[in-house]
Amino acid sequence: MSQTGSPDARKHVTRARSNPGGMNVLEQLGEQVRPLNERKPPWFKVPAPGGKSYRQLSELIRSENLHTVCQEAACPNVGECWERGTATFMILGDTCTRRCGFCNVQTGKPTWNDPLEPARVARSIARMGLRHAVVTSVDRDDLPDKGASAFVGVIRQVRSQAPDCQIEVLTPDFQGQEMPLARVIDARPDVFNHNVEVVPRLYPLARRGSEFTRSCRVLRLAGEMGEGEVVTKSGLMVGLGETHQEMVEAFGILREHGVQVLTVGQYLRPSEHHLPIVRYWHPEEFKALEEDAYDLGFQHVAAGPLVRSSYHADQHVPQHRPGVGPLAASQ
Repeated sequence: MSQTGSPDARKHVTRARSNPGGMNVLEQLGEQVRPLNERKPPWFKVPAPGGKSYRQLSELIRSENLHTVCQEAACPNVGECWERGTATFMILGDTCTRRCGFCNVQTGKPTWNDPLEPARVARSIARMGLRHAVVTSVDRDDLPDKGASAFVGVIRQVRSQAPDCQIEVLTPDFQGQEMPLARVIDARPDVFNHNVEVVPRLYPLARRGSEFTRSCRVLRLAGEMGEGEVVTKSGLMVGLGETHQEMVEAFGILREHGVQVLTVGQYLRPSEHHLPIVRYWHPEEFKALEEDAYDLGFQHVAAGPLVRSSYHADQHVPQHRPGVGPLAASQ
C-alpha cells in the first residue's frame, strides 16, 4: 500500500522529482505556479560568495575530501555563513537513497562510505575553531543502521578533537527505527535536528518515502531519550501552496511532540526538474509565522525567506563561548 493509501499509486513508476509517482503536479498545486527563470523578489538578493574566509574554508573542505550541504543543496546563504566561519558538513557521501521533490542533492545508489570520515570532519571543525558545528547526511536507507554509526563517530571525534564545540546533528528519520536513533542520542549531541520540511498534506507530493507522523515520532523519542540534555529542533519550508493556518497547525503538532527550536524558510526551485514554486512569501508573513510559533511555546524561532535549518544555527541555542572564526587554530 502506498503512503497515499491508494493501490493505484503502484502503477506510477517514474522517479522524476517534478512529477513524483507520476502524479500531475499542477493538479495538486494549481495552474498558477511561478515560472522557473522569473526575477525573484528583492528580499532574496544576497552577495555572491568569494571572500577570503570563504576561499579558505572552501580549500580546507576540498583538501579533506569532505561534502557540505551548503554546496550540495545550493544554499543561498553559503557566502554569508562561510564568511562567518560556519558550515554544515554532510557525511556518508553525496548520493541520497530518496528523491524529495524539492532537494538538489543527487539521488541514486550510494557507493561511498569512508570509516575515517568522522575523524576528518572533526579535524576540520577543530581547525576552523567553531563553537557550534552542524553535521547532516544524505538518507542512507541502504545501510543496516541507516547511517547512525557515522553520526556517533563524528560526535565522539568532535568531543575529542574540539571539546569546546557544540554539536548539532541534522539526521534522516532512520526509517522510524528506534535503535539507530537511540545510538545517536546516547552519544549526546547538544542539538538533535530532524526537518519535517513541509505540511502533512504535501508529503505525497514533496516527500515520497517519508511520513510526517513518523518524523514527529522521531523528534519526540529523541527528546525523551535525551532526558533533557538534548535540544530538539525541526524546520519547514513555504512556497508549495500551503496556507498560514496549515503551517501553524504543523507547528502545533511539533510542539505536541516536544520540539523546542523551529526554523521556517522559503523554498527556492533548484531546476526545472524540481517542484515548481506556487508563490513567494513576504517577509511580513514570515514575521507572523514567527509570532504564532512563539505563542505555541517554542524556545527559539527563526523564520524568514532565506532561513535554512543550519542558518545561524549557533544562535538557536545558548553558547558558552564566543565564536573564534574560520581556521583559527592555524592562524
